[in-house]
Amino acid sequence: MFLYHAVMDDPPEWIAEFTVTPKDFAAHLDAVVDSGRTPLTISALADCLAGRAPLPPRPVLLTFDDGFADLPGPTADVLAGRGLPATAYLTTGAITPGGRSLLPTAPMMTLDEARRLEEAGLEIGSHTVTHAQLDTLTARRLRAELRDSKAALEDTLGHSVPHLAYPHGYNSPRVRAAAARAGYETATAVRHALSSDRDERHRIARLIVRRGHTLADVEAWLAGGGARIAPYRDGPQTIAWRWYRRGRAMLRGPEFAG
Repeated sequence: MFLYHAVMDDPPEWIAEFTVTPKDFAAHLDAVVDSGRTPLTISALADCLAGRAPLPPRPVLLTFDDGFADLPGPTADVLAGRGLPATAYLTTGAITPGGRSLLPTAPMMTLDEARRLEEAGLEIGSHTVTHAQLDTLTARRLRAELRDSKAALEDTLGHSVPHLAYPHGYNSPRVRAAAARAGYETATAVRHALSSDRDERHRIARLIVRRGHTLADVEAWLAGGGARIAPYRDGPQTIAWRWYRRGRAMLRGPEFAG
């Protein structure tokens, strides 16, 4: 499962590391097509993980976080031109005029353009309201981030939105339980790992595609190598980092997950 953010030649400095150029993105998509893998949306994968449908041979998912301005335009067009479905997880506060968000300034799509994404073959999921570090929030704030973003997307699209991506992948057992209670059937993290049919439905691993990754990296992932395989337990460093961030948030308030 691949995680992209923005596809642009001249991105804002704060997000540049997590973007790819249009030329590189096109090469990645060609590699996906040439790999013979079966592209899925998150709903199709959820059906497989829940036993409602068989898992197709060699599945692959393309996902996009936040909702940058390129997504409903050139990026969606390139995907559609190759017949590749994808999933877009949208930060509602960042794409709603006058909305509140912790994301730094960047060209963003609008909430109304979510319908355009669906028409182009992308499924819509939630990426919370403000892009906060969910595992540092109080129970009340966490509930609002999960439920308010879901409600905004459902009001816009006119149907259920049962899939979530944790901002920057930050999650914990408490966050995963809250996501399930909020009505999310799946939630994707980051973990920079290959997902598997044993992966946890509320902590599905993704491979984060950075600007420094090469086509050879993408081809290695498509071949099933180049990264560890989920699920696996959080290590001591991950747990310690979570507690450090949580203590900092108690002093400073909610912080941007990035």
